[in-house]
Amino acid sequence: MFTVNPQTIACCVRINSGVTTVNEDHLCFPMMVKINGRTCVVVGAGKIALGKIRGLLECGARVVVISPRAVRPIQELARAELLLWRRTGFSAGHLTGAFLAIAATNSPAANRAVYRASAARGILCNSVDDPPHCDFFYPAVARRGSLQIAVSTGGRSPALAARLRRDLELQFGEEWAEWVEHLGSARRQLLAAKIPEKERRRRLMQQVTNRAFQAFLRRSGRTGRTAGAPAAGASKKTKSRLSATPTR
Repeated sequence: MFTVNPQTIACCVRINSGVTTVNEDHLCFPMMVKINGRTCVVVGAGKIALGKIRGLLECGARVVVISPRAVRPIQELARAELLLWRRTGFSAGHLTGAFLAIAATNSPAANRAVYRASAARGILCNSVDDPPHCDFFYPAVARRGSLQIAVSTGGRSPALAARLRRDLELQFGEEWAEWVEHLGSARRQLLAAKIPEKERRRRLMQQVTNRAFQAFLRRSGRTGRTAGAPAAGASKKTKSRLSATPTR
């Protein structure tokens, strides 16, 4: 039924125990989660829910939508059998077998009910625009093929995370997607080679240097920039901001 490519979803997860509102002072644990084939329940079917649903589908999740009504794109996804749409209000039983849940209705009270039901069953839940009732947050992600660079402020300032993502998209051009695929192929060859471990590690580190990146670009007939360099055509203001941004 699901034809999207399996990938991973970036998230920052709170790992506090209990079913009450979590402490805002605790740090989130950053991780990349494989959700291919896992059931993810989305309660709500409006425009905000649509964005969450698309992200889950891109990562190969089995998406179940709970809502009496849905915006047209979600209806079309349901007709194409890319998700399961249950045209009803939410009940705790809808969480049976779920890996994670997303509460994306236009009712804060309904979203909190989803959060409480999820917590009682040990299911991670994200209640949209309600950080105190979230077990995990969606980071802002700059994507270049298999390369994903995620930024999170722990729900404190999504606008800042989005701005940093835009900066990263200027620093890392599309050529990085090809280089990452090249590195993956080269790494597999090195791991299969019968050479001493110390030499293998030395070669792996050599492959990711700026010099190696520039050599790759020359061989592929492309131009590009190393991390931290501003994009060609960027404004003076943008270049100044990027040059002051640490690339760690």
